[in-house]
Amino acid sequence: MKIKKAVILAGGFGTRISEESILKPKPMVLIDDKPILWHIMKYYSFYGVNEFIICCGYKSEVIKEFFVNYSLINSDFSIDLKSKKIKVHSSNAETWKVTLIDTGISTMTGGRIKRISKYIKKNEHFFMTYGDGLSDIDIHKLAKFHFKHKKIATVSVVTPPSRWGNIKIKNSIVTEFTEKATNSENYINCGYFVLSSKIFNYIKDDSIYFEKEPMINLTKDNQLSAYSHKDFFGPMDTLKDKLLLQNMLKKNNAPWKKWD
Repeated sequence: MKIKKAVILAGGFGTRISEESILKPKPMVLIDDKPILWHIMKYYSFYGVNEFIICCGYKSEVIKEFFVNYSLINSDFSIDLKSKKIKVHSSNAETWKVTLIDTGISTMTGGRIKRISKYIKKNEHFFMTYGDGLSDIDIHKLAKFHFKHKKIATVSVVTPPSRWGNIKIKNSIVTEFTEKATNSENYINCGYFVLSSKIFNYIKDDSIYFEKEPMINLTKDNQLSAYSHKDFFGPMDTLKDKLLLQNMLKKNNAPWKKWD
């Protein structure tokens, strides 16, 4: 079964990166010359997913303006200024179908998902992620894993590096020092989900955080599987994170950039 749609949560305030988000929503913060939202969509598109539902909220007009103008900005065209008729000669724009939904300024993550339920068919499965994290996760393997386990939801998880380095000591002598080692016993949600339309039954209203009540209840019902991702995951929570991702891209060392 092929999954055609990806839902992206793009409505939060992005307060931890306020240096950038004061003028734009966090998913529109640039990584090099393109918003991180574009990078996420481009990554899904590499795997053949070209239908997107963007859950907008804070400064939604910035996201809408970007996509309204995107095709023309990436095209060669002639315009008759009097009649306002436009003739496109060639276009470098992606063949994406993008649905932009205003899911409210203060709506929580679960509520945003609930609000786009009418755009998902009964028994349809879809990808879902946040508009502020990049990864090199294999989308095809993720979908295959989801269908194999036959659960309502699949969450992708990674083992995060320890905040501090590990030091081993014997007889007051340091025998081993590891800087920010991976904590192999703990996993965190890296934000790349596969969901069934049945997920909407787990979300009551706008006040619900998807990461709390719905995921807790899915776990109680044995309806949440976990796909372990061993490689790159880069969240953009702070300005430091943004600069790190940007430097990776400039040095041609960006694991998520699989396109030419």
